Amino acid sequence: MPVLSWAAAPDRPRRYAIYKKLTTLGAAPDNDVVLEGPGIVPYHAVVMFDGRDFNLREVSREGEIAQNGRKRRQFRLHHSDRVGLGDVTIDFSAYDEYAGQPCAGAPSPGEDRLIQGLTRLHDFSKALMGKSAVEELLPALLDSVVALTQADKGFLLMFEDGKPVVRGSRNLGPGDSPLIAAGGDPARLVSDSILKQVVERREPVLVADALHDSAFSTAQSVIDLKLCSVMVVPLLEEGNLLGVLYLGNDRVANLFDENHLRILTVFAAQASLILQKARLVERFRQDRDKYKQQVEVQTFGDLVGSSPAMLDVFARVRKVAPTDVSVMILGETGTGKELIAREIHRRSNRTKGPFVAINCGAIPETLMESELFGHVRGAFTGAVATHLGKFQAAAGGTIFLDEVGELPLSLQVKLLRVLQDRVVVKVGDTRPEKIDVRVLAATNKLLEEEVRTGRFREDLYYRLNVVTIGLPPLRERGEDIVTIANYFLKKHREELSTTVAGFAPEALAAIRRFEWPGNVRQLENRIKKAMVMCEGTLLGATDLDLAAQDLAPVVPLAQAKEDFQRRYVLEVLERNGGNRTQTAKDLGVDPRTIFRYLEKEDAEERSGQV
Repeated sequence: MPVLSWAAAPDRPRRYAIYKKLTTLGAAPDNDVVLEGPGIVPYHAVVMFDGRDFNLREVSREGEIAQNGRKRRQFRLHHSDRVGLGDVTIDFSAYDEYAGQPCAGAPSPGEDRLIQGLTRLHDFSKALMGKSAVEELLPALLDSVVALTQADKGFLLMFEDGKPVVRGSRNLGPGDSPLIAAGGDPARLVSDSILKQVVERREPVLVADALHDSAFSTAQSVIDLKLCSVMVVPLLEEGNLLGVLYLGNDRVANLFDENHLRILTVFAAQASLILQKARLVERFRQDRDKYKQQVEVQTFGDLVGSSPAMLDVFARVRKVAPTDVSVMILGETGTGKELIAREIHRRSNRTKGPFVAINCGAIPETLMESELFGHVRGAFTGAVATHLGKFQAAAGGTIFLDEVGELPLSLQVKLLRVLQDRVVVKVGDTRPEKIDVRVLAATNKLLEEEVRTGRFREDLYYRLNVVTIGLPPLRERGEDIVTIANYFLKKHREELSTTVAGFAPEALAAIRRFEWPGNVRQLENRIKKAMVMCEGTLLGATDLDLAAQDLAPVVPLAQAKEDFQRRYVLEVLERNGGNRTQTAKDLGVDPRTIFRYLEKEDAEERSGQV
């Protein structure tokens, strides 16, 4: 600490420790340094600290100032400078050469320790906040508290499976180091009696003079370790004991006191918060790595999943992809039908050819024929040039007819002829053109019902539906939904430049319970919106707009079982074309069971519940 020294009288030397950014000097009694003598004006000069140097400058032109005998108005102070203010000569020292002597204006020992403690706490927090790994935090924590308390020994013990394990130590003796290297037995390094009290009470313990403390002087561990002074402070996480900081002094001249304990307790509280943050980040990294591995294992091209239903889909894709047969992909909106089509194309012999997709429900009926088969110039108003259709554009590759159930009957007839003859005729032309394409189709409609009602041609249905691949809705894919959610989180994190690191537990529970009528597409959009709007690092249920009333209710197990059985019976009945006897035989039940489910279904339809 810089010091000003001067002689108020031959027998009265004075010293002042500079501890403020601005120190005033002069004859007035409200100055920091009050000077007496000829030539001293009430407010003579100030010493200013600019963050690097101490500078002295005049306050009043009436007062004379000199630096090493040379008159100056302002100058930078150097170590051993002699400053003349009037007839008073002041020596400036950049550091306190007489630390044992009292200085005017210097903080008291207690205040000085508090200032040091707060400074170290700030430096400690700053250093630790820059470290995210627990293994980096622990040694930095121990170094800080040992330096602050000037302890002879320091230990950091963390509780793992309920047992204390030494995770760090400082200033050990020759006989202690091998023990730490071998894994550390805290019973041989610390006082088990003192440690036991902290563990039981979850409160700090100070033993200022262990050899004379009535509570511990007879403890065998205190006697064996020759302890003079001990402080032990718990590291807590919501009342749970994470570990303890254990500091010991072996010298009678360096005993701990209550001030040491207060400072250490503040350090421990701050350290606990930072450790909690580090442990949380570490858990998320582990979860991220786990989900990353799951995604890698469960990835099938651009598709993610490992539920039995999806594994069956992947198996069918592997089988049909190398062939040239037409495939009908069925599934609700947003289940990924186009992704399946692209994966079939990617795994086929046509992978080097184009993949052309067209949404049959998004183009007006008057333009659909031209979009599919092309047109020649002048074929209709606005046809100013010959235009190739999607079938010609897909030559040598694959055409994907999405929402094929939306095609009008007039176009269904023309599409059937294309599939049968493998030729197309442009609108306004009469010349057939051969095509070489593989046809994949998809719909979210029940085409069998459309065929029965006459809205879809039966011959076209069988021509398109050589092989069927049915995609399950998201709500029936079990834990796939969590894997997919984490996949989308990772996928969009860099794109959106967000700090979101994962999902809160209640968010994952809500994701599992929500019905997701829009399936994977709805889930992705909801996660993207939440990542944009979220102000924290974890997505909660409210961020995903999943209110309690939106979630599917939890029904009793018996009811869930009954609902599943009814759906399954009706599904098998549909497969058997409504043949109740065959359905009962396939399911291994009495025919009356089938009648019971049908009667219940009819009753619900009449009551308007279905």
